[in-house]
Amino acid sequence: MRRLLFIVLLLFFCYSYSQELKQNQRVWFAYMGQYKVSNHWGYHIEAQFRLDNQLKQNQQNLFRIGAIYYLNSNKSFTAGYGLITTYNEGVDDYFKENRLWEQYQYSKNWNESKNTIIHRMRLENRWVEKLILSNNSVVSLGSSFQNRFRYLNRNLFRLLNFKSTNEELYAILQNEVFLNVGDNKVNSKLIDQNRFLVGLGLNYNNNIRLEFGYMNHFITSTSATNVMNHTISVSLFQNLDLQKH
Repeated sequence: MRRLLFIVLLLFFCYSYSQELKQNQRVWFAYMGQYKVSNHWGYHIEAQFRLDNQLKQNQQNLFRIGAIYYLNSNKSFTAGYGLITTYNEGVDDYFKENRLWEQYQYSKNWNESKNTIIHRMRLENRWVEKLILSNNSVVSLGSSFQNRFRYLNRNLFRLLNFKSTNEELYAILQNEVFLNVGDNKVNSKLIDQNRFLVGLGLNYNNNIRLEFGYMNHFITSTSATNVMNHTISVSLFQNLDLQKH
């Protein structure tokens, strides 16, 4: 699996740098919460805010909710709904996306349970609004439908334990590739985007994680120049078992 991931990353970087690129700087803030309410059921809440590097222009807002079914402590299925608004520089306005999503996630501890590898496979059913300028007014032409498949490979490596405070410092290495599925009007290319991230995280009692990282975010375009965003990522994760409260 690691060898396959290396090959995919190598092909991605060779492809991306062989094309004309527009490069930007971005800052992402994210909150993701998973709340277990019974042995097999829980729910997911997520909010993300994606801005330019000056923290002035909001590029995208994302809100996701979902229901989780836990097969066991390492495997789960989730299905839910997402609402996304994205800034379109050409019309100086935000277009909306309604999204259904379904995923399977599997995690495994290794190296005497010090490190963790996570595999996440997600299918997205997307309705993406198209905006144009007509007589100096923004006009919506309705929504186009697209299916997209995402595979995330996420690795956490324990670095230090702070036993006095029950905290743990760890390193993060992850990559997520987005593939368009079927006949799509939003983006006709097979590879929609790729997100490669390295960073550090602080884990408190396996309930709260705060992560800082650098993300190389490559986005393809059917009609325009491809984009590479150099992104600072700040994320807060909560994983709470409400049965204990």
